Amino acid sequence: MPQSLDAAHPVPPPAPAAAMLKALFRRSEIPLLISLLVVIAFFSIASDTFLTTRNIANVLGQSALAMTAGIGVAIVFISGEVDVSVGSLVAAVAIPLIVVMNATESLFLGIAAALALGLVVGAVNGYLSAYLGINSLIVTLGTLFILRGGVYLYTGQTAIPDEAMLESFFQIGNGRLLGLLPYPALIAFVLLLAFAYVMRHRPFGRQVYAVGGNPEVARLAGYSVKRVKFACFIISGLLATVAGIMLASRLGSAVHVAGLGFEFQVVAAVVLGGVSLSGGIGSLFGMALGVLILSFLSNGLGMLALATEWQLVVTGGIIIAAVAFDEFKRRRI
Repeated sequence: MPQSLDAAHPVPPPAPAAAMLKALFRRSEIPLLISLLVVIAFFSIASDTFLTTRNIANVLGQSALAMTAGIGVAIVFISGEVDVSVGSLVAAVAIPLIVVMNATESLFLGIAAALALGLVVGAVNGYLSAYLGINSLIVTLGTLFILRGGVYLYTGQTAIPDEAMLESFFQIGNGRLLGLLPYPALIAFVLLLAFAYVMRHRPFGRQVYAVGGNPEVARLAGYSVKRVKFACFIISGLLATVAGIMLASRLGSAVHVAGLGFEFQVVAAVVLGGVSLSGGIGSLFGMALGVLILSFLSNGLGMLALATEWQLVVTGGIIIAAVAFDEFKRRRI
């Protein structure tokens, strides 16, 4: 019997390099990385001062706060919940931080007080959302207003200055490694690598993805859905506290308007970074790229002297496009 043409001339398997490239482009981070490079390239051509060591370092330092808090918010989103309280928490934790440092002249005690408040807020959000079953958007929105109102009441809408003037505290938000890389950026990158490893290679990370993807299946697999979600809110509260400490160090005081609108910046970066609003999908590296895209975009538009209101319009358009793309992907799955 004569052989078929296909049998006589079998189709060769794809080359390893081509297969690797195809698999690489399936990753959601690659389009984000390309978008970031396009943004940087565009503003480098449009402005002579954009692609300078000083400006890049400044952008990395400024984006560190959103990246740090964004790690926690992304983890909460992946678990299938929402946390929009981080902006007010950033302002609130600065109060015990500065007050305790002023009274004791101890950076350790000040940071401990700030972390204690962040832990309590994260625990309250987690308990109400995970264990009592109240919608997490409503819970964290309420927390946002309670914390902001509490900050206004305590401060009398007047900044509380850092009277201890500890050099170690100043360096947290203003120091630079080798005079180049801002310490906040270094802290954010270390936290990003640590939590990315946990989310991809440790049991807790796999549980978060499972719970966010399908809580009932996760429960049948033996995972404690409530406990996992509770832990995610704790992580978000603590990481927002770290961002608040860095911001207080940079400002040198506890300011009542600190972090105003910060939650929208973080959520925008998380969604732009490919973290699904429906849970179970997304990566922390994608979130980090989303933060960098928005940070470089804002910096570049500012250098081109684009009015602030137009910058907000552009950012809002990007958020809507990212959410629409997320919904499109979810419906195709």
